[in-house]
Amino acid sequence: MQKYLAENGIASRRKSEELIERGKVRVNGHPARLGDKVDPKRDLVTVSGERVQPAETGNCYFMLNKPRGYVTTMRDEMGRKCVAELMEDVDCRVFPVGRLDRDSEGLLLFTNDGEFANMMTHPSMHVSKTYRVTVRPKADEEQLVALSSGVVIDGRRTMPASVQVLGEETDRTVFQITIHEGRNRQIRKMCEAVGLETIRLKRISIGSVKLGSLPVGQYRELKKEEVAALRRAAQKAKAANEK
Repeated sequence: MQKYLAENGIASRRKSEELIERGKVRVNGHPARLGDKVDPKRDLVTVSGERVQPAETGNCYFMLNKPRGYVTTMRDEMGRKCVAELMEDVDCRVFPVGRLDRDSEGLLLFTNDGEFANMMTHPSMHVSKTYRVTVRPKADEEQLVALSSGVVIDGRRTMPASVQVLGEETDRTVFQITIHEGRNRQIRKMCEAVGLETIRLKRISIGSVKLGSLPVGQYRELKKEEVAALRRAAQKAKAANEK
């Protein structure tokens, strides 16, 4: 069931599992369970009362330059602006891969390929992500070293990160940080752990795929070589993690 939902652009496989567990998914009027089998020709599948239409297109992959103020979801029960509004004219039905919080901006991937989404977000993959971060007050050497070597957030130490200072003022620092995991609000929590407030956070790359000059609020389709590079990065990271 969760694979069927992911393949048809409802959500990633992990998010689809959450929808099933929350009772949002029904098959022929009955609550769905994790692992249920689906026959698209015979079964009526609904999510929050809306019918799931089987995808007729092949896999597609996009990047969006997400603006601040948008939540990373395809629908929002609280009426907030969501990234779905920026992807309305995409020919295939896609969902976001991972997330950027409401106040963050930058590179956000979209796809209808559940397997690809799982590769990009699964904890064992550790695909690198690079961010441009502005913090206040001005960061000192000790704080930057701590961010690089790892800090404890939510009871676990973060993996080593790469930190490069891009600019400094009397009351703030701009730096670039590359991390290899994707925990909830990780950069903000890391900065908070060392006494820094994040005032701007922009993701500029995932693996070798860069945001570049894509205008804010606009999207473009990923090139085949970019998708292939992301897959290779995930597989390489998984292999290294299993050693």
